[in-house]
Amino acid sequence: MNLSKIDLNLFVVFDAIYTEANLTRAGHIIGITQPAVSNALSRLREIFNDQLFIRTAHGMVPTPVAQNVIGSVRQALQLIRRSVQQTDQFVAADSERQYRVSMGDLVEAVILPRLFGKLDNVAPRINITSMPVQRRETTKELASGRLDFVIDAPLNTDPQVKHVPLFEDNYVCVMRRDHPLAKASINNEEYLSLKHVQISSRFDSRIDEIDIALGRQGINRNIALSAQHYLMAPLVVRRSNLAMTVPERFARAYPDLHCVNLPFNDIPIMEAHLYWHESTELDAASRWMRDCIIKICEELSANHTML
Repeated sequence: MNLSKIDLNLFVVFDAIYTEANLTRAGHIIGITQPAVSNALSRLREIFNDQLFIRTAHGMVPTPVAQNVIGSVRQALQLIRRSVQQTDQFVAADSERQYRVSMGDLVEAVILPRLFGKLDNVAPRINITSMPVQRRETTKELASGRLDFVIDAPLNTDPQVKHVPLFEDNYVCVMRRDHPLAKASINNEEYLSLKHVQISSRFDSRIDEIDIALGRQGINRNIALSAQHYLMAPLVVRRSNLAMTVPERFARAYPDLHCVNLPFNDIPIMEAHLYWHESTELDAASRWMRDCIIKICEELSANHTML
């Protein structure tokens, strides 16, 4: 095979089809039309002398040949990207880069105000889009370039994804100050007698880290309200007998509410990690934004603050 006669852009199309299992979506993420994707697939089939992808009711399913070569194709594309990124110059003051980040509302409230306080001074034309992405989709979204960063609990173990811890905190129980159980400490029975606000940003689950930990001990809370957003929870707690279990530094931001330690052992701490795809490891623009976010969280940890 004469490599000089092969259009290397075909392998970008190959990777996109493999990732999306759909010709239209593959074309969308690389910026070409569906007929152009079909044409590229025909040329790839000639090169490999194989169908590569079979159309089914569940999308374009890769053949064994496609499955065998996808790893090498992706490694080659990553090497090309890295060789370009190593010479990339990034000037924050002149950049009009748009970063796409997946994070929950609590992390938005922690990071975005401080981040834009910095960007206004050093990179005024940079834009950020915060977008919800299901956890099981984050690796694919990072690999495709549709997502630059994810800030989430340390659960993604995919070797393609790099990560660094940002901050951590203990969980506490919070209720209104005139609640019948608003005292210095509560026991297991009192905690379980409460009606709870459950906060989970996981789109594919109705449980959060607290319920998982309690479930291991054979304990179930009385969930009166299940919601995805932290920032509405104090408003509910102020006006009702509901309680919420939240990170301590978040709770301390609401001094009009009563905060008490959890009565249970083996409750995990809240952790937030910053994730990015390995293909952007050497990208100057990605490194610059990573450093900004990491520095903000280092300052938060040093000051023991959150909101």
